[in-house]
Amino acid sequence: MSSLMDAPTIAANTASLSPISLFLHADIVVKCVMVGLLLASLWTWTIILGRSFSLARAAKANEAFERDYAAAPDVDRFFQERSKADVPAARVFTAGIVEWRQSTSAKRLDKNATRARLATAMQSATAAEVDRLSDRLNVLATIGSVSPFVGLFGTVWGIMRSFADIAASQNTSFGAVAPGIAEALFATALGLFAAIPAVIAYNRMTHRLDRIEARLNRFADGFHANLSRELDGE
Repeated sequence: MSSLMDAPTIAANTASLSPISLFLHADIVVKCVMVGLLLASLWTWTIILGRSFSLARAAKANEAFERDYAAAPDVDRFFQERSKADVPAARVFTAGIVEWRQSTSAKRLDKNATRARLATAMQSATAAEVDRLSDRLNVLATIGSVSPFVGLFGTVWGIMRSFADIAASQNTSFGAVAPGIAEALFATALGLFAAIPAVIAYNRMTHRLDRIEARLNRFADGFHANLSRELDGE
């Protein structure tokens, strides 16, 4: 009989500890922390989806461009056809061709200076492409490192409020303490919910970005070697 009477009470307590209930009954400061962490989580997933697509597309486009460049019989014609392509490797290639034409059009050709300018031009183009592809990855790093502390702040504040309520009511029973503690700990859970995907995505995307940068550098080095051989024939 006792167990039957306790069942509604248990169900009510479970409902009072649901995420929505914990949010609605939380202190205004804790609510602000929770809302901020939920927005940070939403922003995190927006960046993850957008950057994942951008990096995958860039890697695939670079591979196709390098393959087409290797098969091109005429570099000048290939430049005319593909210099405007929205591909990181194409912009590195264009930077090299533009610098080549400017340097070799001079009346007096300094081969060593030309090689140095070609390397600088393509390195700058590579750095610019990496900067463009890494846009907003710093946001993931910030959310991943700050969110747990923001959640912890909400937890500390909620626990302080719970102790203040306990002192005011002089009721130290578990039923009186549990809701306030649960609200406070929910803030920490939201902090981890925002931080964990951000850290994992940041590390994964940084690795993919490093691979793209390495491939661009290899392409630039190979193209620089080809242009350097052209200089030897001048």
